[in-house]
Amino acid sequence: MSARLQNKVAIVTGGGAGIGEAICKKFAREGAAVIVVGLASDPVREVVDEILASGGRAIGYLGDISYEEAAKDCVEVAVKEFGKLDILVNNAGAFPAVSTIDKYPTDAFEYMIKNNVYSNFMMTRAAIPHLQKTHGNIVSAGSEAGHMGEPQNTPYGGTKGFVHAFQRGVAVEQAKFGVRSNIVGPGPIDTAWTHKETGPMDAKMEKMTTQGVPLGRRGTPEEVANVYLFLASDEASYVTGATYYVDGGVTISKGPHGDEVPSNLKKEPVGGLNLKHSKDGNTKIRQEATASMS
Repeated sequence: MSARLQNKVAIVTGGGAGIGEAICKKFAREGAAVIVVGLASDPVREVVDEILASGGRAIGYLGDISYEEAAKDCVEVAVKEFGKLDILVNNAGAFPAVSTIDKYPTDAFEYMIKNNVYSNFMMTRAAIPHLQKTHGNIVSAGSEAGHMGEPQNTPYGGTKGFVHAFQRGVAVEQAKFGVRSNIVGPGPIDTAWTHKETGPMDAKMEKMTTQGVPLGRRGTPEEVANVYLFLASDEASYVTGATYYVDGGVTISKGPHGDEVPSNLKKEPVGGLNLKHSKDGNTKIRQEATASMS
């Protein structure tokens, strides 16, 4: 075990599946105590057990942190258990539907506002007083869609655009307290969201997802977690208000360049993390507000 986050305490929202699982396991491997946050139906307990079995430190927190009371309670649990808070990772989010804007379901839009916007705001507000004490930092899940927009899911890009602007404002506002705030903007990642069998995409949209990637493939959750690790660590001490796109070149692409990549270069790298929940994480609308430790 290396020590890039030795003696750090990190909250990771949406930590039970997909990219969140990778972040939790990466941070724990690097020495952090991790609070794995998720809804009751997420495999939070499994991720915590896996971290503990590998010699790391972790506890679970089950609750809907888009609500003010749950967000405050989550932070209080972290500080009570580990004595402080150094890192807040706002990874929780939702991608419940795909449709043109004229047919986009109102309940799906409201669900994204709750999970992509409210959760980020509530957790940031609750964590800031503790991050000021430790001169800690925030890393939030943005998206290349927050930069360019997202056809077939325009509200999703809009919610991520909020995260980008909101956290840049936080970065400037909180700099005088020694608190940094940065954004990771994933492109298409190999999780439940980007497969037609497990997410809202149809076959055509799934194909177009990789066609627009110059590297010709989806990214892996671990590749995204590597960037979260850098930004959360002291190695990024002079980085704040930045957006790091982990998108295989989507934001600079001008066409279906992914089709030109030979098949041997489209293979995903073999990571070092034992990820079991990359395809977990229900993309459908869920109503779960009960908060508890796991």
